[in-house]
Amino acid sequence: MSAEGPGAEIDWGQFEAVDMRVGRIVAVEDFPEARVAAWKLEIDLGPRIGTRRSSAQITNYAREELEGSLVVCVVNFPPKRIGPFVSEVLVLGALDDRLGVVLLRPDRDAALGDRIA
Repeated sequence: MSAEGPGAEIDWGQFEAVDMRVGRIVAVEDFPEARVAAWKLEIDLGPRIGTRRSSAQITNYAREELEGSLVVCVVNFPPKRIGPFVSEVLVLGALDDRLGVVLLRPDRDAALGDRIA
């Protein structure tokens, strides 16, 4: 993880195509089959989207820190098989050389499923 320059320029339509939503982590499970240390997460994205699962390499957070917390997720990537597990959403975080992944979270209690703009 290193500080890199900006990526390739995209247009506004490409950005708008990425559907990012507020979710709440409702369950955290061990994922011993993962090649890189990760948690299996169950994330509630509100009544319109429902509950989705994610594999997240955020083991720098304890289970207790994650359960019940709000996160920002990309909900319109295709599911990705990670060993025996299917990850349905991508949990977003900043990549910090010293801290590891730092989760992106609303600073207030936003409604589950709220779109990120």
